[in-house]
Amino acid sequence: MTAISTGTLLEDVAITHLQKNNLLILHRNFRCKTGEIDVIAKDQSYLVFIEVRYRANDLHGSAAESVTKTKQQNISRTAQFYIQTRRWAQNVNCRFDVVAISGAVESPKIEWIKDAFNE
Repeated sequence: MTAISTGTLLEDVAITHLQKNNLLILHRNFRCKTGEIDVIAKDQSYLVFIEVRYRANDLHGSAAESVTKTKQQNISRTAQFYIQTRRWAQNVNCRFDVVAISGAVESPKIEWIKDAFNE
């Protein structure tokens, strides 16, 4: 399995998990000149920008720890572009979540961290 196919499979796992928790998926792999956001969803009154990260093991840090300050800044800039280009999103509360996936691809452990950039 290639890194891209593993990433796609695990994004599917993350999206299924989010949908089971009543999130409405709006976009997947939103890209613009400032970067990419893996998943954009609605959670009740929140517009949620979600980064999906995977680590098979913790040898180089956990999946959640791999979302560095630089990565957070890139996601924030991309979210600003998304909001600015969609009038309906301009007065909506937003948050940044991380879905950290670890372990074997066949039986992954999922950790959903809400409002992850404020921790």
